[in-house]
Amino acid sequence: MERDTAIQTNGLTKDYGLDRGLFDLDLEVTKGEIFGFLGSNGAGKTTAIKLLMGLIFPTAGSANVLGMDTHAQSIEIKKHVGYVPGELPQFGGLRAAEVVARIAGLRGGIDASLVEQMAKRFDLDLGRKFRELSRGNKQKLAIVLGFMHRPRVLIMDEPTGGLDPLLQQEFNEMVREVQREDVTVFLSSHILSEVEHLCHRVGIIRNGRLVQVEELNEVRALQVRQVEIDFASAPPIPELEAADGVEKVVVTGNHVACTLRGSFGAILGAINGHEVLNLVSREPSLEEIFLLYYRDDEPVGEASNAKEQ
Repeated sequence: MERDTAIQTNGLTKDYGLDRGLFDLDLEVTKGEIFGFLGSNGAGKTTAIKLLMGLIFPTAGSANVLGMDTHAQSIEIKKHVGYVPGELPQFGGLRAAEVVARIAGLRGGIDASLVEQMAKRFDLDLGRKFRELSRGNKQKLAIVLGFMHRPRVLIMDEPTGGLDPLLQQEFNEMVREVQREDVTVFLSSHILSEVEHLCHRVGIIRNGRLVQVEELNEVRALQVRQVEIDFASAPPIPELEAADGVEKVVVTGNHVACTLRGSFGAILGAINGHEVLNLVSREPSLEEIFLLYYRDDEPVGEASNAKEQ
């Protein structure tokens, strides 16, 4: 059975000049899907989200949300969409509860008990003035404002910025709860591990252009780790270089640094029987993954395969 499309873009472009902006975005997000929009800072994520929300006008192309044109029907769309911006506008001396009341007055049909419940979950004091809120508390307020009218679609721009790890987990649970109610979630992030816990598919944007759309299991294959190992004696270099997923082995005395793609099984097998003094594993930033896997919008692996052929 064909599923409904919640978000669709066709050649969506916002050209700021000097090769800055968003270019020829063709994307389809289905109803009830959690879609991750990944890219480093400045890649074009926020521009795409502002276009979807009708906050800026496209240079070319079109977009629709729930079958409505984001430009011509932007007011109607906002009735059904929850928006969590990367940064809230300034509300000055208004208390958080007054900000909620003002936005609720614009939207209508807000469940006050839901607002109280979310504020409690996020430990947000609605009695404090907006200007007194920390970055993390402003982000909590932004999330409450986005979720409070039970939207059919949630569009969120880096929604967990400033939240501590426990509250990030609470946010993840809230997203899963609304997704079980068939709410569509479009979530931008520059943190691969953040979308890994939530999303069904991800799109990767680089320099304003969509370079990849993958199922989550395909994205996991992109994950790499930087591994450093200190041995008590000479490292087993041939075994390490031959191990599955181990790349870019650099040896300095008894210290080995390498890149690991996939699980630790092969590398642990390679060092079995050798005394290890220290082993450190670090997940790279998304930017590092781009540098490892993409050149001129082409996956490095494909480029390498083409050369081999």
